[in-house]
Amino acid sequence: MDRREFLKITGISLALSSNSLFSMEILEKEERQAKFKSKPGGAKMKVVKLQPKDHLKPKGLVGISDEQIEVHFEAHYKGYVAKYNEIQEKLASDFADRSKANQNYSEYRALKVEESFNYMGVVLHELYFENLVGGGKGSPSTELKKAIEEHFGSVDNCLNEIKATGIACRGWATLSYDMYNKMLFVNGFDAHNQYGFVYSVPLIVLDVYEHAYYVDQKNKRPPYIDAFFKNLNWDVINERFNRAVKA
Repeated sequence: MDRREFLKITGISLALSSNSLFSMEILEKEERQAKFKSKPGGAKMKVVKLQPKDHLKPKGLVGISDEQIEVHFEAHYKGYVAKYNEIQEKLASDFADRSKANQNYSEYRALKVEESFNYMGVVLHELYFENLVGGGKGSPSTELKKAIEEHFGSVDNCLNEIKATGIACRGWATLSYDMYNKMLFVNGFDAHNQYGFVYSVPLIVLDVYEHAYYVDQKNKRPPYIDAFFKNLNWDVINERFNRAVKA
């Protein structure tokens, strides 16, 4: 006789006493969790953790102080890395009962929503820091300049579109390449994981959360965006475009 049969019999003989009901609930929970645990053979979910990319931290930018970059990089960016890693640990454990997954609220839903928020927070910040260099570098390649002029009329028009989008949206503005329709467009995000177009490659990535400029500009976003444009690393941007069109 296994434990479950024993408890069933015990529960009947004790007129479904509170102790036996509690024991039954524990067993049922164990069985539900077992369905979502490792596959036969003992394989478990792999925990893939991210490491901060310290080499991406820019210094000596024009109009964006090292003090501003320090708090942005060390507190905000690295905070997303840490929380993403914490979520991966919980997803690989029994922390969230997948049998109780629910679109209105469940522990599993909360983890999946915040997984996307923190992961995209990591990726977008790395792309942002990577496309900055003190005083700017290079210029749009012939191929990228042609594509920009085709879609926006001029490079200045394109930058103005990014600026307007950055002022209108709450989180990010990007110049991206749409791999589906083979065209450039400007994408605005209200959060790391909100309103990003799928199947697209970010080329220019502008962070417009207040944490990107509050040390230098308080709540003044337009002068921060103007400073951002003075520090664009076009060598990085051109390479992103080249990889995107060849993918």
